[in-house]
Amino acid sequence: MGQIKKLRDVRPGAENLNLVVRVVSVGKPRKILTRYGEAVTALAVVEDETGRLNLKLWRSQVNLVKPGDIIKIENGFAVQFGGATEINVGSRGRIIVVKRLTN
Repeated sequence: MGQIKKLRDVRPGAENLNLVVRVVSVGKPRKILTRYGEAVTALAVVEDETGRLNLKLWRSQVNLVKPGDIIKIENGFAVQFGGATEINVGSRGRIIVVKRLTN
């Protein structure tokens, strides 16, 4: 695994991103049609001590994370979508819940 980066260093086009962030919020899941068929997606907001960015969640990732969770993103990538930088985790990456906030 590569070096852990901070959100302030993430730019569109960045690849092989390894981040540890806190989930601020998770948006409402929605169904979309992709070239591979129907998929469920949601947009989460994540932060570290250097900033906040959007994290696009796909399929099983949508139910994986909850607000307050500390997560590790391995092998993510950044794109520009709708004028904002967005982190994605494709088939070669993963999201790991490091610490879950318990109620």
